[in-house]
Amino acid sequence: MNYQSHKFDKRILSWCLYDFANSSYSAVIAAVIFPVYFTTYIVGNETGLGDLWWGRAISVSMAFVAITSPFIGGIADYSGKRKSFLFIYTYISVFAVASLSLIEKGMYFEGFILIVLANIGMEGGLVFYNSYLPNIAVKEIQGRVSGWGFAIGYGGSILSLIVSLLLIKQGSIFLVWLSVAIFFGLFAIPAFIYLPKDSCKKDSIVSTAIRGFKDTIRTLKSVLRHKEQRRFLFAYLIYEDGVNTVIVFSSIFAATSLGFKTEELILLYLIVQVTALLGAFIMSKPIDTWGPKKVVVLSLILWSFVSLSAYFVHSKTAFFIVACIAGTGLGTIQSASRAFFTQFVPLGKESEYFGLYAFTGKTSAIIGPLIFGHMSTLYGSQRPAILSVALLFILGLFVLSGVKAGYGKKDLMLN
Repeated sequence: MNYQSHKFDKRILSWCLYDFANSSYSAVIAAVIFPVYFTTYIVGNETGLGDLWWGRAISVSMAFVAITSPFIGGIADYSGKRKSFLFIYTYISVFAVASLSLIEKGMYFEGFILIVLANIGMEGGLVFYNSYLPNIAVKEIQGRVSGWGFAIGYGGSILSLIVSLLLIKQGSIFLVWLSVAIFFGLFAIPAFIYLPKDSCKKDSIVSTAIRGFKDTIRTLKSVLRHKEQRRFLFAYLIYEDGVNTVIVFSSIFAATSLGFKTEELILLYLIVQVTALLGAFIMSKPIDTWGPKKVVVLSLILWSFVSLSAYFVHSKTAFFIVACIAGTGLGTIQSASRAFFTQFVPLGKESEYFGLYAFTGKTSAIIGPLIFGHMSTLYGSQRPAILSVALLFILGLFVLSGVKAGYGKKDLMLN
């Protein structure tokens, strides 16, 4: 790689634009508008049934991605078809999101199937998207490039939410899902043009799959033997569970427990995205200089405080304040975690390793939403479920503190 430390070339720009594209899905479908629409209108959430079905949809899709990602990643590396896999997963999500415009009240099973497919496409595609980071940026700037991706992604969230708000005001909510599909599909295109090309290997699909499977098993054994990699992934498993649960249920909590209306939710999330964008940009350089470990630790302390505070919140104003504080650490913890794991990845094994990274992150996304949904149904309140989220951040912080890796430039200079 012949990249200078601050060379923002077409490959880096197109990589960041993919985050800009998929953030429309993250904001509108996964986090703010569709979860509330599905739980309260399509299913009905008076007894927590909507929470239960939404939790099931997220957990099933994450389980599929978690189980298949390490092996699909191995196949992608061995076959040299990483970009092809990224394309397939991306447009599965795009077409499933577009199909949500056909869902009507009471069609909760059809909605369940479509959101499972959409989430598989979105989350599965991230395996291959993340794996390009070591190929487009030298080690010294991977932290800030990771931060740039998340920051630009928040810009995509803001723009897609503004478009959605205008459509909702016109009474055309079904067009919201179509606008997200168009947004995602359109801005993802530069990645398929400028990211490194697939290699042309002539092996059969069967032999490629077998070799990819064997390589993945070998990689998994290697990671499990490596103490620091193993410990990092265990910590990531725990605290990412908390992050995923907050993303999936924050808007539902605001609507159900605090009475937020759709327009208020969009305004809240817009403000959160602005604070997240600022946080991601401000902390992108410290990820390289301080080291990703210190940045993740600070983020987990912040998130522990936020989740415990949310338990006691009973007013919209207080929730606005808590959400804005949370936003400053949202992109930071995700970009720093990605940069942290990149330090473990050997050349030529990017998709395999990020398949394992996805396996860990998506496995965590199975447990948290299920716990939240069942606790909400069991107690008839979402507040007890919030405490379980706070516990995940605290436990993750405890495990991560023992990882002897994730150092930055200052630490390396001292050593």
